[in-house]
Amino acid sequence: MKISVELTLTPLHDDYEPAIIHFIKKLRASDLTVLENPLSTQIYGDYDEVMRLLTSEIKEVFELMERGLLYIKIVKSDRHDYEPHF
Repeated sequence: MKISVELTLTPLHDDYEPAIIHFIKKLRASDLTVLENPLSTQIYGDYDEVMRLLTSEIKEVFELMERGLLYIKIVKSDRHDYEPHF
């Protein structure tokens, strides 16, 4: 099953950039489709692969942060090629 995941990582402390950069670089190093914009990062792929990656990388980035939030949206379909039709 294919899924699309949108992530917004929000550390709640100063000097937050290293943790975010580390997290994004680890996601980019996967074989999954990863797209970024200034507000969030999207990952597209097979459910089991995406969730396996997120499980390990979320734990790792949380260990690098004092405090933080991670917002996750999951859609059951691969939406990487979505284009608005209006």
